[in-house]
Amino acid sequence: MSKLALDAAVFSDAAVAPDTRLVNDAIVKALRALGERWAAPLPEIRAARLSGTGTFPLPPESPRARVETIPGPRGPVPVRILMPDGAPKGVYLHIHGGGWTVGSARENEGLTSRIAANCGLAVVSVDYALAPEEPYPAGPDDCEAAALWLVNEGPARFGTQRFAIGGESGGATLAAATLRRLRDRHGLSPFAAAVLTSGCFDLRLTPSVRNWGELPLVLNTEDIARFVGNYLRLEGRADDPDVSPLLASLKGMPRALFTVGTRDPLLDDTLFMANAWLAAGNATELDVYAGGCHVFIGFPGTITDQALKRIDAFLTGF
Repeated sequence: MSKLALDAAVFSDAAVAPDTRLVNDAIVKALRALGERWAAPLPEIRAARLSGTGTFPLPPESPRARVETIPGPRGPVPVRILMPDGAPKGVYLHIHGGGWTVGSARENEGLTSRIAANCGLAVVSVDYALAPEEPYPAGPDDCEAAALWLVNEGPARFGTQRFAIGGESGGATLAAATLRRLRDRHGLSPFAAAVLTSGCFDLRLTPSVRNWGELPLVLNTEDIARFVGNYLRLEGRADDPDVSPLLASLKGMPRALFTVGTRDPLLDDTLFMANAWLAAGNATELDVYAGGCHVFIGFPGTITDQALKRIDAFLTGF
């Protein structure tokens, strides 16, 4: 089933709920108070986020989680594995966001622990190599390795071959790239579903990114350009389909749920990618939420509750 029909009213200011406006205003206020967001060295920014002293709160550590390592092309790759209450009904390979520069599996534990609890899935969340210290192709190489590990070890380890994949922001980019790599490099299509939230699918920068400007509603144009520069510091090119999944052949991709808010600089990326996914003959669902900021599901609010219930239902029913 494909559900791409949209009501133009969702893009109007009148459609934005009061609590969504309050959340967005609070985010902008907090980020403006920081001044220059990237003045501190990246290791300090990452450490602050992991310690809970960053701009946004760190979710509680889940008792479901444990850290392991899997073999990767450049050495061991850490993963956080979160188990459901009973035997796993499937496995969700999760790839975190952060512009390929910041972020971690630990910082996404509010989302991944919820999926383990609500959907009965084991979650494997990948701590892939971060740019600019380890730019493209290190991150996607690690995600590819994690996917292959799951294909090879998952049936014995988790007792199932029912696999889904997904991520937020740059993690959605890497999830789409991983699906393509498995198909083209290994002749594999092991994932039955994909959850792609607020992804950056064209690193040449879509019109909504280019026209966003300076407003720091989680991200702005300068932030996204900075992240792309970090990621492609060495050999990466924005017009390479391995970098920009929107430019790739999407034949044979799994059923996908795309989620985005109308106040996300990366809005066009999701609108374009969902339609390309559908045009390639894949089952596609697209949810657009009025006023939602970039990866709004990480912030409280009515639309977050709605979107998370949709994601739960999608991952329960794939």
